[in-house]
Amino acid sequence: MSQRTDLAEEAQALWQRSAGKTTTLPGVKAREWEENGVPRQRVEILDPEGAEALGKPQGCYDTLWTPPDSRPSDDLADALAGVISGQLRLRQDSRVLVVALGNEAMTPDAIGPMSARGLLVTRHLRAMMPELFGDLREVSVLIPGVLGMTGIESAGIVRSVVEDIRPDRVLVVDALAAGEGSRLCRVIQVTDAGIVPGSGVGNSRQPLSQKTLGVPVVAVGAATVMDAGTTDEPLLVTHRDVDERVKRLSSLISAGINRALFDGMTKGEIAQFVGIWGT
Repeated sequence: MSQRTDLAEEAQALWQRSAGKTTTLPGVKAREWEENGVPRQRVEILDPEGAEALGKPQGCYDTLWTPPDSRPSDDLADALAGVISGQLRLRQDSRVLVVALGNEAMTPDAIGPMSARGLLVTRHLRAMMPELFGDLREVSVLIPGVLGMTGIESAGIVRSVVEDIRPDRVLVVDALAAGEGSRLCRVIQVTDAGIVPGSGVGNSRQPLSQKTLGVPVVAVGAATVMDAGTTDEPLLVTHRDVDERVKRLSSLISAGINRALFDGMTKGEIAQFVGIWGT
């Protein structure tokens, strides 16, 4: 495929368009539907042949479409929470490390850090006040920064923290690249295949996956940039109001993660600890 994209559903659509509507892609199952007003798509890459055709690791990729203005809704937050829960396959006592990738100083790449600001973090609370917070799931958040600012690969930082706190699951949040403008700031992808940071913009870093970290990894991402496809120089484009759109998408991702990790708490109870949802 000539267009770079982090989105499995877009990669499948591009392959289908080039091969013809009647051609079946071996090793890949895809379907789309609408649930409670939320358009959804799922691509399952089942074997190495399907992975090679789409340029994605084997795994399940769920995509949810947001409204054109990217404004969050309760139905969309609930749908996202359900997808995240399904991919994480959480037990009641599972400990989760959320890794927020990206550069907060560069808005299109700030989805991870901005989403992290709205998460309910409990690991320290459980340790300091077990009588009040001992029944909550243990959740930690890591914002490792980017290589250009730290001089250290994010994967190395994450591996060190995983070895130290030993979570049962790792949930990675990052900005993604789309191949077409219709998906910019409109789609959120959740996958159990992990993530290769920067792959959609031709700047691949070390992968974060079960193979590299030793625990199951689920990745949540929103498409915020698109490769303009110029031949002279690399050029990425985004919406002119990307600041507001990224803020809304980050709030939505925070809400979805909080609801997935703390399904026994109401939105109001979570809001007592974090105040971003609803902005």
